[in-house]
Amino acid sequence: MKQLLILSGKGGTGKTTVASAFIKLTDVRAYADCDVDAPNLHLVMNNKAVPKISDYYGLPKAEINQDLCIQCGTCLKNCRFDAIKCDSLKNKYEIDPYACEGCGVCEEFCPVDAVNLNPNVAGKLMLYVGDKTFSTAELKMGSGTSGMLVTEVKKQLRTAEDAQLAIIDGSPGIGCPVIASISGANMVLIVAEPSISGISDMERIINTANKFHAKIAVCVNKYDTNIENTEKIESFCKNNSIPFAGRIPFDPSAVKAINNGQSIADMNCPSGNAAKDVFEKTMKILYD
Repeated sequence: MKQLLILSGKGGTGKTTVASAFIKLTDVRAYADCDVDAPNLHLVMNNKAVPKISDYYGLPKAEINQDLCIQCGTCLKNCRFDAIKCDSLKNKYEIDPYACEGCGVCEEFCPVDAVNLNPNVAGKLMLYVGDKTFSTAELKMGSGTSGMLVTEVKKQLRTAEDAQLAIIDGSPGIGCPVIASISGANMVLIVAEPSISGISDMERIINTANKFHAKIAVCVNKYDTNIENTEKIESFCKNNSIPFAGRIPFDPSAVKAINNGQSIADMNCPSGNAAKDVFEKTMKILYD
């Protein structure tokens, strides 16, 4: 199964808009949303299947057994994440689960074994199985290990054994979930926006993707909001031998489509027509 990953250096560039259009255009049998901090691909895909939901366990969380605790303060002194507080009114030590990183130092240093590390549900995995397989997940607020959760999302795609291609909507930026998304991908399509920050973010994600030796291509969304910067992006791609997959214009119809739970490929509109051209060029690069 080939993996086409769609990324952007920042949020709001139209990454998911492009990903949803590609899924509709190719009638792909497997796709995933790896933006586990804020998944939204399901909003425009209208998948009618009932998902299989399973808990995702991240790092464990510490808990103090108040019956055993002798209020010595050793755990507080050794916690480097400021996750332990002393409630002077209640005369007891408590752990903030949002600040606890599950490192286990408090458990190790407690002289009376009053601290335990307990399994912690850090999010949930969803797998939709029907005519198409859709894998996604949502991380709980304040939880870490987003990269590990992305890895689990991609593992779920393996259930689509007959799928020849998987289209993956990645996370914005260059952090852990992006790195986990790129791992194993055959190609990365980077959706850039024609702004100064957009160009800088594009360069960052290109540098990150290059380390994984996957094919890379770039397209510009809302290109007509700044023609000069769009041309700079094209020149950058040409000078660095990066395939340029095309331009998608700013289009109010795209907003209407998304608000109606559709992709731009479902409408006869300028952005949808441009996305078809970008899709065709991207598929040619992927299979060359």
